[in-house]
Amino acid sequence: MAAETAASRLADQWRDILSVHARTMCEIDRELHPHGLGASDFEVLDILVSSTSAPGQRAGTGPVPAEQCRVQTIADRIHLSQSALSRLLGRLEKEGLVERSACQEDRRGVRVALTRKGHDLHSRVLPLQRAALARMLADA
Repeated sequence: MAAETAASRLADQWRDILSVHARTMCEIDRELHPHGLGASDFEVLDILVSSTSAPGQRAGTGPVPAEQCRVQTIADRIHLSQSALSRLLGRLEKEGLVERSACQEDRRGVRVALTRKGHDLHSRVLPLQRAALARMLADA
């Protein structure tokens, strides 16, 4: 009996997590839609900003760092299939927000770099995304 109750509580907790995630993603999508982005688009831009910002450099100041992020690094941090991530990167590239190039160390790999346009858009929508997170996760 106690095992069933514990298992039931665990399942309920898992469903609560899924519910918070779904509601939060929808809220971020709603906030960013007027800017041509969805929650997953923003996550890619945010990963690129966080992986290329020099120590002590605030996002939105100075030139965009020249470093690039491997697609595999993005895939490890974002919850999309490889094909969905590839389509998303293609869309962001078409919009001029990122650039893809062959990895010099491993010709099979692909690197992604944030463009100035992508960096500027990220800087504009970052407060909207963070405010949506704060609203949605305050009571979670």
